[in-house]
Order: sequence, then structure tokens, then C-alpha cells
Amino acid sequence: MAETASQHLALPLGLLELCALLGPPRDSLRGLEQVAQRRGTQSLPCLDPEVLSVFAPPFVSREDGPPASAGYGTLSKAKRRSFRKKREKAKAEPNKGLLEGPRGPDAEDVSVPNGVDLLALPQLCFPGGLTVASEPKEDCIHFLVLTDVCGNRTHGVVAQYYRPLHDEHCFYNGQPHRESPWPAASAAGCFVPFAVCVVSRFPYYSALRDCLSCLLVHLKLCKDFEVDNHIKNFAAKLSLIPSPPPGPLHLVFNMKPLQVVFPSRADPESPVIDLDLHLPLLCFRPEKVLQVLTCLLTEQRIVFFSASWALLTLVAECFLVYLHPLRWQHTFVPVLSGQMLDFLMAPTSFLMGCHLSHFDEVSKEADGLVLVNIDAGSVTSSSDEDVDVPDIPLLAAQTFVQRVQSLQLHRELDCAHLGASTDLNEGRARRRAWQQRLNSQIQRLTLQLLVSVFREVKNHLNYEHRVFNSEEFLKTRAPSDQRFYKQVLETYMFHSFLKARLSRRMDAFAQLDLSTQSEEDRIGEMLVSPRRPTIGKMASRKRSPQRTAHRRMVVSMPNLQDIAPELPPRNASLREDTTGGRSRGSSSVLDVSPRPPHTFKIPEVHFPLVSQCVQAYYCDCVALLSKAMGGLAPDDSVLLARHLYLRGLVRLMQGQLLDALLDFQSLCKTDLRIFPADLVRRTVQSMAGPLRAEAESRPELRRLISEVLEQPGEAPKADDRVKHFELPSKHMGPDEFMRRVQESGIVRDVNIISRLFEALTVGQQKLIDPETFKDFYTCWKETEAEAQEASLPASVLAHLDKSECVYKLSRSVKTSRGVGKIAMTQKRLFLLTEGKPGYMDIATFRDLEEVRSTTVAVLFLRVPTLKIKTTSKKEVFEANLKSECDLWHLMVKEMWAGKTLADDHKDPQYIQQALTHVLLMDAVVGALQSPGAIYAASKLAHFDRMRSESESAHGRSQDNCGDAAAQDQPFGWRDCPPGRGCPAVHARAPGPSRESWRRPPQVVVRPPPGQSGGLRRVLLDHSPALRQGGRLQAGHTWVPGSAVCLPAHPAQALGAARTSLGRRAKND
Repeated sequence: MAETASQHLALPLGLLELCALLGPPRDSLRGLEQVAQRRGTQSLPCLDPEVLSVFAPPFVSREDGPPASAGYGTLSKAKRRSFRKKREKAKAEPNKGLLEGPRGPDAEDVSVPNGVDLLALPQLCFPGGLTVASEPKEDCIHFLVLTDVCGNRTHGVVAQYYRPLHDEHCFYNGQPHRESPWPAASAAGCFVPFAVCVVSRFPYYSALRDCLSCLLVHLKLCKDFEVDNHIKNFAAKLSLIPSPPPGPLHLVFNMKPLQVVFPSRADPESPVIDLDLHLPLLCFRPEKVLQVLTCLLTEQRIVFFSASWALLTLVAECFLVYLHPLRWQHTFVPVLSGQMLDFLMAPTSFLMGCHLSHFDEVSKEADGLVLVNIDAGSVTSSSDEDVDVPDIPLLAAQTFVQRVQSLQLHRELDCAHLGASTDLNEGRARRRAWQQRLNSQIQRLTLQLLVSVFREVKNHLNYEHRVFNSEEFLKTRAPSDQRFYKQVLETYMFHSFLKARLSRRMDAFAQLDLSTQSEEDRIGEMLVSPRRPTIGKMASRKRSPQRTAHRRMVVSMPNLQDIAPELPPRNASLREDTTGGRSRGSSSVLDVSPRPPHTFKIPEVHFPLVSQCVQAYYCDCVALLSKAMGGLAPDDSVLLARHLYLRGLVRLMQGQLLDALLDFQSLCKTDLRIFPADLVRRTVQSMAGPLRAEAESRPELRRLISEVLEQPGEAPKADDRVKHFELPSKHMGPDEFMRRVQESGIVRDVNIISRLFEALTVGQQKLIDPETFKDFYTCWKETEAEAQEASLPASVLAHLDKSECVYKLSRSVKTSRGVGKIAMTQKRLFLLTEGKPGYMDIATFRDLEEVRSTTVAVLFLRVPTLKIKTTSKKEVFEANLKSECDLWHLMVKEMWAGKTLADDHKDPQYIQQALTHVLLMDAVVGALQSPGAIYAASKLAHFDRMRSESESAHGRSQDNCGDAAAQDQPFGWRDCPPGRGCPAVHARAPGPSRESWRRPPQVVVRPPPGQSGGLRRVLLDHSPALRQGGRLQAGHTWVPGSAVCLPAHPAQALGAARTSLGRRAKND
């Protein structure tokens, strides 16, 4: 028989952490009875509540533990029994606590789940105080959020109900007391409030409210001494309900008379949502909702007020869901009792809630608070000073308001055409489906708000070095939005958001951002070229005049003061109500129709709660899950994975470890996202030796065990810091310069940065001073900002491809085709004519034949001029670029060389790299501002230099071959391998240079097969026809400055070539 597994495995808890009964202490009730007899119930004082009983799982006693089954180990958690408030009948001795002294056999220590403060729980369960009523009041429910010292949150639901005073003594020891020491009639007008509090790790507010509502029905019908047993059985039921895994499978439990649904979270990164997300939209206008969201994003000290204790938690939780995936990381106490108001004096950020009766007191006593009145729908500040709360960006705010106004928030209007439901649970299911659809719409529009506000953050991230250029990001914001972003960027919430973005986490924000991104933006993110707006984006975007003026005024520099004048905010004071009538917008919420979730009905729990009943419950769960899995479609892997997860979890609770591991092994192959790796690892480690050996003997489990137990050692913790880019303050060598440039996001390629370092240190020691780097960075960012705001007329956009970007624009110059500005894209050069804006093509880089920088006489001056000749046009384009001439000459030749290499290698990355070289040249010339700036920029003309070196080597080879031809010496195969010919002859340069035109054209001839003789080179006379290229016999073409091999006898080929070229020269 296999040995039982070790007992130390901590199994995952169910929905319940603990259930507590709270009420007034016994002594105070005895004295209260006497006061009520003398004065009446109107003058009764408030009582101090305390915890009467605590029920925590598991609820199976040690002596009733399940027997070990053959082949399986028995697992259990550390036992916790019900805790009841015990008091000695004898008077307590002095200097001893009330719980000290001898204990009976049933009094034992109880461990309470971490995070639940039993001392503070009574005040939170009775936040308005415990007051005896003269008549029974309606039951009421409110909600709690409990936070431990580590910041972990648990959630509580409290149900208050009233019972007559004369049976008060029956709530303390669970034993029936059928005789009352006081006459029943004396307390006929006294009703004492009690509370049942359920604490869970998950915010199942609606589900637990339904459960408590069912419990109260039974508590009102039971006798007083049966209350503890009813609450214990209720808690035992909840403790046996497993938490549903993330996905589309919800759990249903029959609590009698209600069918209670426990929804699952959408994905592992999303929170559990079991509340009505439209509650804040019913309480506040959309503009006020935006104000509250802004206060949360800027981490203000926020206090909610309401006359309803329940609304405090529900509305606050809704606002936190609106912020997902951003997370509030500060103190969150949505319910404060009257004795806890001192918490509001905390200097740090917090989110708390108070009863509306304390509004005036808090407003006068505390400073710097944002007061949110849920009942009045107002957002104000405390004391006389306004809190500095900026407005959310205008465009995002307007879109949000319009989408909120398009929501259907009233179910009565949406379901007016439906008939009345005659079944209680059917009507609740309809209401739940409507609420789920509305919740999905609200989540979508709040997520769209966050994406529109923070989408451009990714443009200023350096993922490799985990750097966020906050100053540059701020420079790109509109003046009216500057105050908002400055405050948000300093918050812990935004810092965590940056960590997620730099880690490329695919959360809800990233998924929506990606799904709403245009195709050209996706392609642009994959390229390493500098960011420039495409022609398609120019044609589609709507320009903002404020933003344009701001970018022109602001110097794009980090670590400098913003010199742009700030525009007055739209709503500077929280005391001003600037919301007028509702404007009708055209934007509407995207139609989000979530798929109806699937449900799994949990079987009944049979009582009394002994080990046999619990085992029967587990067996029923396994049987129902197996049956449900058998009815699934073969391709429905999502639901199959959820059922496997639940069945494996139940089998762990049942003690069937091998079967549980088999389910988890199937789950690992079906959906790895919900695979509980840590739980499986702890399960394997807890297995006894024989059972472990049996598991490892099964091939299907051997690999799973090896994978979960694989411990490569203490892996170093990943660096998740977020760095902010700063300009250097000291001289930099090559390594430091490379790191700074990469962090700035200008360029990442190591070779390009090395060439840039050489350009910036021409004629000086190999160190770059901070001022030079600052000037270079300024020029680069200013050029980038100007390009982002470039605007072209529609008549010009029609001539360009949608994927083209304008990378460089000259000053207005005089050209051979009129006055205008020369523009450069990655494909062409064109002229933006002035006067009547128009487009005039200059050349594409593929068609270039010659680019020269020369001077032209104008009166008594020599004006620097750029001449461009193409193969498709006879006339030469001339532009009097003056001081820009040398720079444009360098840039055009570099782009020409890059385009040639891209065509030769069929690789567009050559063009992207040439663009980077060109823009770096521009920034270097702008930064140095010296006579040697052009020479320094030429260090970046990498592709043009490659072409020049190739042509130089080509020319030397041609001279050597020419000498051999003049001596009628054969050009042997030693230098030209068979099948390849002469490398210097056949390698075509990226394009002919000016010098190649002056060089006499040459023809290389090769003998036919079988004949002796080697390659021979013949120099032909220069003629104008050679510039256009000559057509030789046998259908072969040749280009000036290069050679062509003819498959003929050397003498015949030479004669044919001379005859053809002579005929062309005569025609010219």
C-alpha cells in the first residue's frame, strides 16, 4: 500500500477566508435591559460591538478526518476550529485579561487568516455605531475592503439584522437557554442589531450579498441557540466552493432559494468583476467622472461621502476598475467609522470613504482633500484652498463624454419590450446578462480613454535600455495638457505602467492599442528609421492649431524649463461647476456583445459536515465535471482547460494526487496560461516516496514532474527599473557616448554610432564634451518635431505614395524650374513650388545619373549650386542652395548609393540606414556650426564612400587592363577565373561618377569556346553617344565606364563594337 502523502501541502483555499458573527457584548446587554425598563428605548446609549464567533475553514474535525485511501495520500490544511468569544463565569482576576484563566476542553486557540484584523472588524461592521432600536429595522448590507501590512487586500460583505433583546444570552456559547432571567414583556420594544461578515480573497460583492440574503432568511426562522450552527453550515458551504479559473466558465451554486453565480475573471491579468459598473455613471455626470479619474491618476487624497455605506465601497471599486490595467497602490479604505476619522489626516495619498454626516467636519478640519459627494454628484476640495487637479486631455475627454452619453444605463428602457419573468432565477439571469453586456461596454470605453491618453508613451520608450524620455514626451503634449501629464508622470501608478510597457506585457491596454493601430503605424514600429509621419497619415490626420503652435514655440530639450506660455486650464477649480447641458456627440461606444458565459453547477453539500459527506461532495464534483467534459465539442479547448483545472483542484482536495497530476498534465498541453505551476510543484514535493516513485513510473507524468521541479538555481532578478533620460554632464569617451546615444533613442546601430563619434570629434581629442552632445541632441529633436508637423497640400500628396515620409526640406531657393523648397523622401526628390503650391518632380534616386556641387555666376558673385542629372531627362536640374549646397550634395549622394545597394541586394534596410546617415549629417552640421562641419558630416557618408572606393579600385583595374590591351597582351584567366570573368570589369558600381564620364569607354572581348586566347580589353574613343550607352551586336548592352563580354572572336567583336559605336556617334 502506498504511503500517505505528507500533511504540509497548503492547498488553495476556496472562496471563504472566514465568516464572523458580531454584536453587542453580553454584559452591556444585561445593563441595557435594566436601563430600558426604567427610561425606555429612546434614551438607550450606543453599544460597543465585538466579535462573537469566527468560523474559518476547514470545518471537518480532526477525529473525523478522511481515511487514507489505497494508492493516494491524504492532504489537509492546518485545522482551524470555530472561535467563540468565551468569558469565565467567575469574575476575572485583577491584572488578567478577560480570556485568561482556566479553559474548558472546548476552548482552543484559533488561527485567523492573515489580513483580517479582528480588533478593527467590529467598527467596520457597525460603522455608524451599534444602537438598539425600538422596532425591527430592515436588513441592510454593506461592503468592506481589508488591507494587511503587505498591501494585500481581502474583501468583506456584511449583513446586519435585528433580533429581540430578551434572547440575547443565547449567542455566546451555542447552548440552548430556554429560561430567561428577565420577563419577556419588559424588553418587547428592544431590538438588538447583529452582523454576519463574510471575508473572501475575491471581490464577489454581488454573489456574497445573495448568499447572505439567503442566510438571513434562515436566521429569522431559527431559534436563537441555532444561530451559530446555521452560520457554521453556511460558512462550510462557501469554503467548499473552488475559485473559478480565468476564462468563460462561471460557477453556479444553489444557496436555496437563489441560484448564486460566481463569475470568473476574463484573463489572468484582469480583476474579478462582480458589481454594477454603471453605478458611478448614475451618480455623476460624465464630466465629474473624468474629474474623479483625474484625481486617481494624479494620486490625490480622495474621500468619498454617501449616506449609504454600501455605495461607498461599490462606487470606489467601480472607479478602480475603470483604471485597469493601471492599479491604485496607495491606502484604500472605502468605509471609515466615526472613530476612524483621524485616518484622514495622513499626509500620503489615499482613497477613503465616510458617511455623509461627517462631510462638513472633514471639509473644515482637513486640508488638501478632494471631497467626492456620491449622493449630490459633486467633486470639491476641502478648506478654502483649491486642490491642484488638472483636466484630462481635451480630445480624450470629449470622446469619453460622447460615448458615455450613448450608453443605455436604465434596464427598464432596454427591456421594456420583454414580458415579465414568472421564475425568480430566470429573471435574475436576464438581469445578469444585461449587466454583463453593459459592464463590457463600460470597460471598453474606459480602456479607450486610457489608450487615447497614454498611447504615445511608447514612442518615447527605449526597450533595450529601459529608458523613458519623459521630457521629450512632455514636449509633444499640447499646452493645455501639460499640467495633467506633469503630475501623472510623477505617480507610482504611472511608474508601474511604464514597467509593464517596457516589459512588453500584453495586457488589456497593449491589446487594445495594437488592435486600434493603423497598418502603417505597425509597419513603422518595426522599422529602425527615425519617426516621420507618412503621406497617408498627413492626408488623414486632423491638425490641432494649439499643438502646432506649441511645438513651434518649445525647444525640444530635456532638463530645460518649458518656455512655452501655458494656456489657462479649462476647469482650474474643483469648486467651479462648468458642466452645462449635455452635448450630443456623434461618437458612440463600440458595440461590445460578449459571448454568453458557460456555467458549471456545483453539486449540493450534504450535512452533517463529516468527512464522509465532504468526500461524497468531491466525488459528485468529479463526476459532474467528467460528464461536462464528455459533452464538449472536440475543438472547444478553452472550456476543456477550465474543466480540467477544476477537476484537478477537486481531486487535490479529495487526496487523489495522481489523478490530479494527470488532469494538470492535460491542462498543461491545453492552455498553459492557467496552468498552476506552483501548486503542481508543491504537490509533487509533498508526495511520499512510494507515491512519488509511482508517479515517476508513468510516462505521461514523468515529463511534467521534471519540468515543474527543474530548478536551474537562483535566477537573477530581472532588472525592472525605469530610467529617465538625462543629458550628460561630463566628457564622454566612445563607450559612454554609445550608451548615451542608445538611451536617447536616436540610433541603436553600433557601427553608425562609431561613425557619429568620429564625425563629432574631427580635429580634436577623442572626447565629446556635454555642450556638443547637447547641441547635437537639440538639432536632432528639433528636426524630428518639425517633420512631425510638416504639412503638404492635397495636390502634392496625390503625387506621392502613402508610405513615403518627408525627411528633409530645404529653405526656399531659386531653381531651374522655379522658386520653391526641395523635399526629400526615401524614394525621391521633388520641388514644392511657391506662390501657388504645387508639385514638381526632380528625380527618383533610382534614376540619378550625376550629382554635382558647383558654382554659378550671378552678376559678380559665385552662388553655390547643386546640379542633378537623371537618365530619364535630358535637362539638368539646378538649385541655388547657397550655404546648404554642400550638405544637400552629401545627402543626395548618400541616398543614391543606399538606393543602389538596396536594389542590388534586394534589401530595403539599406535605404533605412542611408536615411539615418542623412539625418545624422544634418544634425552634425547644425550642431558644429563651423567651417569643418561639412567635412565632419562626410564621415557619415558611408555608402557613398563605399561606392567611391569601389570605383577607385575599378579604375585602377581598368588602367592595368588598358596597358595590357595596348601592348596586345592577353588578359589571362589567372586574374579572371573561369565562369566569372574579371571582377574589376564585371562589377558594376552603384552609379557612374563624374570622373567615369571623362574616362574612355572600354570593351572586353572573350573568344568563343574552343578557341585559344584570353580576355582582351580595348579602349574606344570618347563620344557623346557613349554617355547614353551603346547598343552592340548580338543584343548585348553596355554602360559607360564598365565592360561587356561578347561571345565572339576577339577581332570580330572588336570590329562590330567599333562599327556600332561609330554609327551612333554620327547620328548624334
